[in-house]
Amino acid sequence: MSLLIDCIDETNELAEDQMLEIERLINFAANKQNVEEQSEVSVTFVSNERIQEINREYRDKDIPTDVISFAMEELGEGEVELVGAEMPRVLGDIIISIPKAKVQAEEYGHSFIRELGFLAVHGFLHLLGYDHMTEDEEKEMFTLQKEILNEYGLTR
Repeated sequence: MSLLIDCIDETNELAEDQMLEIERLINFAANKQNVEEQSEVSVTFVSNERIQEINREYRDKDIPTDVISFAMEELGEGEVELVGAEMPRVLGDIIISIPKAKVQAEEYGHSFIRELGFLAVHGFLHLLGYDHMTEDEEKEMFTLQKEILNEYGLTR
């Protein structure tokens, strides 16, 4: 099972093995969720300033956050779904703040890679349509996140 994952580290802070670990984890999560092979997702690691810009521009929240997802499969107003074309499924973009991940890893008392993995899986599940707006949705999504991370071996 393999997705087409485009990992970009705008901060130049991550080691190659850390980025590969996140790719393996997302592939693992995709496999658990029966996502079609060759589906596309991008993961971009950014600064707090950059994620704050994105948060302000797209969510009207002028603060840095830890992760933002943009699902490509949600049709916006006036957009038309392409049917019949044999194209890879484009899931969307996950944007993760490296400084936020470092602070949160320390706050939660686990490794930086565990926090990056948590944020990547969280963002990935959003791309698949999971959400946490209600108590039931939150329970379902957070339980699934925990199962994926534990089964993969990125435990707290």
